[in-house]
Amino acid sequence: MKTLLKLGTVAAAVAFSLGAQAAEEFPAKDKTITIVVPFAAGGPTDRVARDLAEALRKPLGATVVVDNTAGAGSSIGAARVARAAPDGYTILLNHIAMSTMPALYRKLAFSVPNDFEYLGMINDVPMTLIGRPTLPANNYKELVTWINQNKGKINLGNAGLGAASHLCGLMFQSALQVDMTAVPYKGTAPAITDLIGGQIDLLCDQTTNTTPQIEGKKVKAFAVTTPKRLTTPALKDLPTLAESGLKDFNVSIWHGLYAPKGTPAAVVTKINEALKVALKDPEFIKKQEGLGAVVITDKRVEPAEHKKFVQAEIDKWGAVIKAAGQYAD
Repeated sequence: MKTLLKLGTVAAAVAFSLGAQAAEEFPAKDKTITIVVPFAAGGPTDRVARDLAEALRKPLGATVVVDNTAGAGSSIGAARVARAAPDGYTILLNHIAMSTMPALYRKLAFSVPNDFEYLGMINDVPMTLIGRPTLPANNYKELVTWINQNKGKINLGNAGLGAASHLCGLMFQSALQVDMTAVPYKGTAPAITDLIGGQIDLLCDQTTNTTPQIEGKKVKAFAVTTPKRLTTPALKDLPTLAESGLKDFNVSIWHGLYAPKGTPAAVVTKINEALKVALKDPEFIKKQEGLGAVVITDKRVEPAEHKKFVQAEIDKWGAVIKAAGQYAD
């Protein structure tokens, strides 16, 4: 027994020594840190990643690049990082999909709670409920009346199964206890085009996509999905869904950073410390505000709190998706 205890102590000491050495050497001068974005280049998540990569270079003292690995609602890119060497040089930047994949996909090549080290949250992106310009309703109260008068006839667009707009739409229908016809598109752009053209009635999507259309009066805006009203000039007069009667309605698209499971704790700490510095970078904050995003300043920037938050989101969205019976396979 004493021999086993001694061996266990030696193993723990070796592991600690290797972790400390990895942290001391991380990041190596001749190595590049790759942020994997599980979506195509040019989209909102890609923009967040590129802004963050730039803000991380100085505190990390390393080259940080973005690599897009799109497909299957972000699960292909996430799987790539889950399989990567746990050394801190390949990390994942993903959004709310981290909390919806466990329910949307019956078979995943990884476990969101168990196959990643959580590095910290980055931002929150509010969402807006918008309608076609010819919709009879001009405010949220009138919209609810119109919805109740047209049950079974309403087309609710989304950017694809598992997209932010799909999730917001599910939550909105659940809150109102009204079924609408889901019309999926291959991205937000064609969905908004059809909304403007009157082919669909409603869309709930993030401010990064809807604000220009609201400013240009190409769509009708009814509400925001966050607990508090927004300060963006074009959106500041919009009520929240919570204050409009949908108690506790709160949907935002958040982004976080993840490393493969087994990445040394000291390396996780180094990346997290660099992230905290990046999130205070004035230029990064300015760019995020330009996207309608709010940079995280609360405890969710800590790895443990980030993981706790994601688990709560998994529970929330799992219930919504299960009730709707909408799966990716």
